[in-house]
Amino acid sequence: MEFDPVLLSRLQFAFVISFHIIFPAFTIGLAAWLTTLEGMRLLTGDHLYRRIFDFWLKIFALSFGMGVVSGIVMAFQFGTNWSVLAERTGSIQGPLLGYEAFTAFLLEATFFGVVLLGRDHVPPWFYFLSCCMVSLGTMLSSFWILANNSWMQVPLGHIIVDGKIEPGDWWAIVAGPIMRIRWPHMLLAAFLTTGMCVAATGAWYLLRRKDVPEAGAMLRWGLGFVAVVIPVQMLFGHLTGIYVLNYQPAKFAAIEARWKTQQPASEVLIAIPDPLQERNLFALEIPRLGSFIASGNWDAREGGLDAFPPEDRPPVIIPFFAFRVMVGMGLIMVAVSWFGAFLRWRGTLESTRWFLWATFLSFPSGFIAVLAGWFTAEVGRQPWVVYGLLRTKDAVTPSLKTGDVLLSLACYVGVYSVIYAFGLYYIYRLLRDGPAQDVSDQTKMTPARPLAVAIQATKEAPQ
Repeated sequence: MEFDPVLLSRLQFAFVISFHIIFPAFTIGLAAWLTTLEGMRLLTGDHLYRRIFDFWLKIFALSFGMGVVSGIVMAFQFGTNWSVLAERTGSIQGPLLGYEAFTAFLLEATFFGVVLLGRDHVPPWFYFLSCCMVSLGTMLSSFWILANNSWMQVPLGHIIVDGKIEPGDWWAIVAGPIMRIRWPHMLLAAFLTTGMCVAATGAWYLLRRKDVPEAGAMLRWGLGFVAVVIPVQMLFGHLTGIYVLNYQPAKFAAIEARWKTQQPASEVLIAIPDPLQERNLFALEIPRLGSFIASGNWDAREGGLDAFPPEDRPPVIIPFFAFRVMVGMGLIMVAVSWFGAFLRWRGTLESTRWFLWATFLSFPSGFIAVLAGWFTAEVGRQPWVVYGLLRTKDAVTPSLKTGDVLLSLACYVGVYSVIYAFGLYYIYRLLRDGPAQDVSDQTKMTPARPLAVAIQATKEAPQ
């Protein structure tokens, strides 16, 4: 394998975005979870929700900061490694990223300070409103990023002027049919990621007999939410597959590892794709099912990779396995959440230790599903960076040298390894310690621990 600047730039972007996306995928759902907790506290007056809120607020603050830092680095690469992409598509991508700053970042920057430090200084209704605005800001951020990425996946509403891609219909760019499928799919993925983390945290504490009231609430809320939302996510997943079939048939064929056009088409459940021989080794497949899944017809003709020129075919191995990993994580969520609902109906949810272990061990399922889904979408889009308009090899900075990218990639890996190792370890420490039983406890607060001081400032104002 030759490490040219294009391949290294792709590896660098994949590394950075993989680190970045796990934090928005967590904080989008976590902001909504905090809003729900504060709303329940106002409705019921139960101080249990306050203790859970203060606990997750610390984790949200740290995760949010790590996501912001990695997001800045990701945007920085557009200028250093992908200047041709920025030049050719800047009139579309620039405004979309600017709208994110003027809407999402503005809301988050304005109201997050209130959520973190202002509980003593604002009325309860305004504090709840601030939680809502932070949650809305995280969702708006995902909206503009998905609008940008969805346009790159399926370009709509653009015109070509002097070789540059310019906006022709902003409504089609921002709210076209692809965006109306992909954005809910991403939002639901973020909510499910947080739901599984909340449930797993509750299960962990119950296994340790720690913070039992808070743990029980987290377990019930997390599993109940996932059980309700996962069928909706499966529907949007199917709709996403339909758009890929209609707009990116080469990607669909790669996901299915369908080397030859078939009628009827079988569904390959698992195999080892062999790109050199264009065949599948040790394939386990179901005849005719591929036609039915794609077209709703058991005898439909489904295109294979042989229908496309070799230079327009995406890689097969990564999309093939990444898609199946994503589906597998979804099935784990279905099994855990629905069986949890059954145990709750029987009244044995919090006492069935083997199930608590299963729930705890399933905590990374959402993160893995999100990463696998993005790898499926992005690698499957190749060799295009803007599908059908701009090839990846033509979008890289012309003056970029192999040594330049190797140096920057090594720096990113080194810095990320140190910073995020400490950050993730601190999150683990917060999770290990659990909710504070007395939010007025100041014994552990020192000027050297500003986060602890900030959380103390969120004490509930006297009613």
